[in-house]
Amino acid sequence: MQEEEIRVPIYLMTGFLESGKTSFLRFTIEQDYFAIPEKTLLILCEEGEEEYDPESLKACNTVVEVVENEEDLTPEYLMALEIAHNPGRVLIEYNGMWSVKRFEEMRLPSGWGIVQHITTVDGSTFQMYMNNMKSLFMEMVRHAELVLFNRCKESDPLATYRRSIKVVNQSSEIIFEDDEGEIDVFAESLPFDLDAPVIDILPEDYGIWYVDALDHPDKYEGKTVKFKGRVLKPTGMNSKCFVPGRIAMTCCADDTTFIGYICKSPYASKLKSDDWVEVTGTIAVEKQAAYHGYGPVIHAQSVEICEPLEDEMVYFS
Repeated sequence: MQEEEIRVPIYLMTGFLESGKTSFLRFTIEQDYFAIPEKTLLILCEEGEEEYDPESLKACNTVVEVVENEEDLTPEYLMALEIAHNPGRVLIEYNGMWSVKRFEEMRLPSGWGIVQHITTVDGSTFQMYMNNMKSLFMEMVRHAELVLFNRCKESDPLATYRRSIKVVNQSSEIIFEDDEGEIDVFAESLPFDLDAPVIDILPEDYGIWYVDALDHPDKYEGKTVKFKGRVLKPTGMNSKCFVPGRIAMTCCADDTTFIGYICKSPYASKLKSDDWVEVTGTIAVEKQAAYHGYGPVIHAQSVEICEPLEDEMVYFS
């Protein structure tokens, strides 16, 4: 069935209270490049210290509707807004304590559709929220195209923050900003030697290697790596391929995901899912349907059955 054409694009803004959602939207609305001839509908699900200027909104042909309770944001309510305003687009400043998944799965008025999801993060309070509301945060970023960290310091563990996002959303763009603006891309000190004839990935460094290869596959092109992982053989995968990987905790013990890269090996057909193996192989960057584009593919030189790791879990915090 052909998907319905999006007539009214929705820009979904998520983040915890005082994370910068209003500042981001207020700035964007006032930019010439964002102007459209039709009316913009701004749905506010959370009101913090920052406010919108009524005159600026009027000049930008933007109307505001406030939703105070999560149960009031319903398909019927959105349909009423469609009839009342006939908007050309919709901006939603979502409440950080509400379920993003609930809205993503909601039946929308005909022609409405989410075209961009941005999450803002206050870098100074990020660790506190991760410690106390990790599941809510991970739900926010799971489908976000952009995750914008503001109020950061270069001394913050930004690499760890980045990995915690990438494990649940590999395609998200992640930007860090301090008081002066965007922090330049930082080069993380890796715990393994990229120039070694064989890069030995220790079990505790698997997550660092996985995300670094995801972000910078080209620098691993032609490199040989050695690591241990559990075998996954997805249905429909070529008989000469398997995925050696690990389980990563995304937000809690009940919310985990398997992370690993495709491995090509003549021994693949002899392996069973859940076997533990030590793989030595050379990485090539290849186009694969599973990656929705290009990504690292390991061409195995050896695959040896081994004992399971005492702790299979990969942690990103």
